[in-house]
Amino acid sequence: MTVDRPGLTALLTYTRSGDTIVVYTLDRLGRNLREVLNLVHELGEKGIGVRSLADPLRINTADEGIGRTPFLLLALFAEMERTFTAERAAHARTVAEAKGRQVGRPNAWPDDKIDYARLLREQGSSLGEIATKTGIPKTSLHRYLGTSGT
Repeated sequence: MTVDRPGLTALLTYTRSGDTIVVYTLDRLGRNLREVLNLVHELGEKGIGVRSLADPLRINTADEGIGRTPFLLLALFAEMERTFTAERAAHARTVAEAKGRQVGRPNAWPDDKIDYARLLREQGSSLGEIATKTGIPKTSLHRYLGTSGT
């Protein structure tokens, strides 16, 4: 797996041949189609099935032959939906930027306070002093001022 997922790791450690893992939807098993397919394939080799509750087609990977087809179809559709969602979000960001709208989460602190913090930093003030004078926490100052030290 590419990402540490303690809950999934614990589940996989616990399961034995003949068990069936029950998930709400197939996309809960992995971050992308390849991850889901690889995991289900590895589980199948160990004799462990996967059953999905909320998907529109009955999914149980322990089924033989053509019984696995609904799993493959739903995994493909889930991947397509993730791809389309990412493409729509990217398009929406591009359109918003072209119209001069801010994209993403707004700054938690007003620009004048951030400018004041930058000025104080240029004058040699420490992050602690800047935090006291501006009310901006040190963790935010690191991000706004691009500093790694005190």
